[in-house]
Amino acid sequence: MRGERIPESQEYGITSFVYRARRPFHPARYGAWIQQEWTGVVRSKGYFWLASRHDRVGGWSQAGAISRHGLAGVWWAAVDARQRPKDPESRAMIESRWEEPYGDRQQELVLIGIGMDEAALRRGFDHCLLTDEEMRAGPSAWKNYDDPFPEWRTIEAEAESD
Repeated sequence: MRGERIPESQEYGITSFVYRARRPFHPARYGAWIQQEWTGVVRSKGYFWLASRHDRVGGWSQAGAISRHGLAGVWWAAVDARQRPKDPESRAMIESRWEEPYGDRQQELVLIGIGMDEAALRRGFDHCLLTDEEMRAGPSAWKNYDDPFPEWRTIEAEAESD
């Protein structure tokens, strides 16, 4: 009212951070992690890479006590190079996210909350990542990991079942 404005993020102590990693999550460890309460987190969203679903992008969305996860698409690395977009803008976007040997596959999750313990949350996510030994086993072994997630059906598969 006096012309002084305190940003809501500062007034209410709202903070955010992005969790990124270039290793896949072990599906059983990640499945257990997302069943836990993440103290202070009020909203989170993003994309994740499960070792057991090497070519599929997992989508994550959480608001309060409600969370959703499922198929968000296919990693560009799983698409034949001849089928990828040819326009310079799209190619630049794909290339900017590319890192050998797994291309654009990665974890990218945004967490927003009040009083979050960022270090503890990062440790929780890191615990879900494949270990060095698991990484050495490679994608052919990863597909056999215990995977508690429900089947991710494509839009086409959903339409066929209706």
